[in-house]
Amino acid sequence: MQHIPGTSRHQMRISSLEDTISRDNQVRFVDAFVDLVSLAKLGFAVQTLKSEGRPSYNSKVFLKIYLYGYLNGIRSSRKLERETFRNIEMQWLVEGIRPNYHSISDFRKNNPLALKKLFKLFVSFLKDADLIGGETVAIDGTKSRAHNSKKANFNQKKIDKHLEYIENKTQEYLDALEENDAKENPPKIQNIQQKIERLKKNKLRYELLEEKLKESGEPQISTTDSDARALLVQGQVVEISFNIQAAVDAKHNLVVATHTINRNDRNALSAIAIEVKENLELETYTALVDKGYHNGREIEACKQANITTIVAQPDQGRSNENGTQPDYLVAKFQYDKTTDTYTCPQGETLTTTGRWHKKSREKDSYEFKKYRTPKCKECPVKHLCTSRAAGREIDRSQYADAVEENNKRYQENPQLYRKRQEINEHIFGTIKRQWGYNHTNLTGLEKVNGEHSLIMLVYNIKRSINILGVPDLIEKLKKWNSPYKIKVLFLLKTRCLKLNFEFVFCRTKLVA
Repeated sequence: MQHIPGTSRHQMRISSLEDTISRDNQVRFVDAFVDLVSLAKLGFAVQTLKSEGRPSYNSKVFLKIYLYGYLNGIRSSRKLERETFRNIEMQWLVEGIRPNYHSISDFRKNNPLALKKLFKLFVSFLKDADLIGGETVAIDGTKSRAHNSKKANFNQKKIDKHLEYIENKTQEYLDALEENDAKENPPKIQNIQQKIERLKKNKLRYELLEEKLKESGEPQISTTDSDARALLVQGQVVEISFNIQAAVDAKHNLVVATHTINRNDRNALSAIAIEVKENLELETYTALVDKGYHNGREIEACKQANITTIVAQPDQGRSNENGTQPDYLVAKFQYDKTTDTYTCPQGETLTTTGRWHKKSREKDSYEFKKYRTPKCKECPVKHLCTSRAAGREIDRSQYADAVEENNKRYQENPQLYRKRQEINEHIFGTIKRQWGYNHTNLTGLEKVNGEHSLIMLVYNIKRSINILGVPDLIEKLKKWNSPYKIKVLFLLKTRCLKLNFEFVFCRTKLVA
């Protein structure tokens, strides 16, 4: 018995690229989607036609290249250029066009805001296709490594440490020179002066960095990517990274809002929550969020925007810095809204003068009132409640009502909150672990936002294809009515007149 023989390489075949692409190939949806949108209306830098010089590429060619590339784990512009030479699907998609990697790279770099709008446009399509419920949305964030090493990130403490090292090392070299000069037959010390000069240059560099840091008003500065920040990734692990915020609809686990920030989650809730509402044009919805987002100001902002939040409460420790025991934590004190008083576990009433105090912390300022009772001084369990000589004092923030409402919903809906991880955690796992998109190739917060919007768009495309299949999704695309996609039917005289046809009806798209 022989092996299965292959087809001779010299065998001539008559076929077309169209014959090589099956009807359910995802590349067909990419082609249909890009052809139906107006790039100019979305804000893309569109190449205009010129009467002289070398013809330019249609901007849609580059968008097709990037969508196909990110769908298949390829995002390097050089690798994408190679794909146009050797990949049959890519050749079918761009009709044999082979732009160089510079042109491919420039398209992604020059259109970050337009890519974000394109993501929102696709979310609009998904809603019209009835793939988004718009009732429950899970919000979370994940870190994406920046194009900046830890060595190229500085804060004041790190700069001071380097300057101290330079001072000590310089003094060490000077002492060595002085000691050497005191000897009768001093041995030659090589390169000492060059080392001292190098230390002077390094000192000047760190002093300039110190000035930039003070001028920026930020706690840290990065030299390769000025927008990158040292963020806590997990536990005590810190990476120079960006924070991708993503809101995921519960119906089919599709991303409905996303943007990238360069800070941690604490002050990020309201921005992404309101973005969901705007993208889906909702009156209200329920947001499931983990405890890293628990912030009174942010919860209040969501309440004002008519968004129902279920944000997990931070863990209550055994005791705080004042020595408070679990039975006497703030949560154990009952607040009465009608009398504006607290009742402690011992039954005593804590009152307020009504005066508002102001507190600022890391660009987050808020007002609060203080509640006290003179009974603390003679309380038999005071040592379990507080270490303050004047007795227990409770601060009530201006956002306390919204926080208490949120905490009550969290306690009453454990089953609903438990779905949060099922809805959005696997998305980050797919993007970072399976696809390898755990870092950004670009620098600058605006450009990074564009790339991450492209990644989330591609995720939605792949997931919607898995749900409906390519043919059905293309059919829904054809029926879709969007302000960025206009189809008209008009009369066009063509060369068909030579074949005794006076007119031909042609379906086309308006280009803005």
